[in-house]
Amino acid sequence: MKNEKIHKKSDITFLPQTTVSDLRGKQSVRATFKLSQKTINAMSIVSVHLGIKQKSLFDHLMGDAEILGLIAQDFQPCTPESKKCIQKTYVLSRQTLSLLDMISKKCKAPRDLLVEYSIKRLLPVIAKEQEKHEKRKEVLQELVQHLKQSEKLLEKTEKMLGTDDPVYNELKTAISGLKNSCTDIESFIEKGKLIEEF
Repeated sequence: MKNEKIHKKSDITFLPQTTVSDLRGKQSVRATFKLSQKTINAMSIVSVHLGIKQKSLFDHLMGDAEILGLIAQDFQPCTPESKKCIQKTYVLSRQTLSLLDMISKKCKAPRDLLVEYSIKRLLPVIAKEQEKHEKRKEVLQELVQHLKQSEKLLEKTEKMLGTDDPVYNELKTAISGLKNSCTDIESFIEKGKLIEEF
């Protein structure tokens, strides 16, 4: 029994240890960047539409030194679009901000442009979601038609069997579930309307 306890303690000793700098790196900080309206909209749309917090999204997009390095090598100098940039403050981890600053200095690339080009990586995701959004609308139309037919069948069943019949009640329960699904899908599609305007 004693040996087991000693063994368990020694297992913990061999686990990777957390440092103060690791913990501080996870702290949230605010940083302001000058970005195009389209880029700001892309962040908002993906965050709202996919239900991902903007901080998580920002850390994911800007948290890879290798990708930031590639972006820094390929970025274009200021374009006319960049003159229309507006200031936007984001919450991100201290570690991500440090990485952005480091790559910016090392590659002599403006930090705002690193962020701009990193967020533009979301554009293919948005394009795919726009396609799916249109297909969801088609599915909803068919489902609404199916619901109308089901309601007619329920009326017919009521006339044939009455409201106290178990078949009528099962059908009524199924149609109630279908109505709820239609409402939920309509609500999801309504929320996705912002992706149509992008």
